[in-house]
Amino acid sequence: MHDPIALALAEDLGSGDVTAAFFVEKRPGKARLFAKENAIAAGVETAAEVFCRVDATTRSNIIRPSGSRLKTGDTVLEIEGSLPSLLSAERVALNFLQHLSGIATLTARFVAAVSGTKARILDTRKTVPCLRLLEKAAVLSGGGTNHRMGLYDMAMVKDNHLAAGTTPQQLQAAIGRLRSERPGVRVELEADTLAQVAQFLELRGVDVILLDNMPPEVMRTAVDMTAKRSPHVLLEASGGVSLETVAAIAETGVDFISVGALTHSARAIDFSMELLG
Repeated sequence: MHDPIALALAEDLGSGDVTAAFFVEKRPGKARLFAKENAIAAGVETAAEVFCRVDATTRSNIIRPSGSRLKTGDTVLEIEGSLPSLLSAERVALNFLQHLSGIATLTARFVAAVSGTKARILDTRKTVPCLRLLEKAAVLSGGGTNHRMGLYDMAMVKDNHLAAGTTPQQLQAAIGRLRSERPGVRVELEADTLAQVAQFLELRGVDVILLDNMPPEVMRTAVDMTAKRSPHVLLEASGGVSLETVAAIAETGVDFISVGALTHSARAIDFSMELLG
């Protein structure tokens, strides 16, 4: 398994921090990382690990862990150690903190928008390569729910899988094989129309049906149809979801709403490191 912290440090430090040569002695230093705007913290623990990876003698004190609500000026992390080491680690630590807190903050806004409904906000696989585990942890910090981690832990049959003209009989046979070979893996099928929803509800072994790019009134019909025919099947809405549309989608009665923007479009939160002595 790749190590995103090691990759990030190798990218930034390369053969060594040449600016550190301006420090003749490794004099001690202390600093804090703080928010410059209101946000939900995420990646605080990752930032602390960055400082320790650069210099194992660095001492870190997490003041506000991931998931904390932050106001402008709030300290999330204090670090103490060799001043050159703190400065060498600064940018990588802040990059993780800013990016992951952005994801958590945007997720929290979506979660707040569907408050009062049963819908849960899901992430997707639209993540930065090699940062998926950290980004999905940030979604949890913001109150969201993780969808599948990858292609290995949930079967999701999308339109491109069905484009070859797969018949209902072939779908049922494939579901049966998967249930036999990987009994713990959930099965989700993507539906573009109500006719497909009705077709999928006739199949055995389906856990979730994805309602792709359906208007709210059509989703409501799908929710009613599912409740009558197969109440154990869960419904996920996807496509064109924004902060402006998510409440109306949630009010249709779907169980999940997946939002790719949580990870591919979250704005970084502004953090800084301040030397304390």
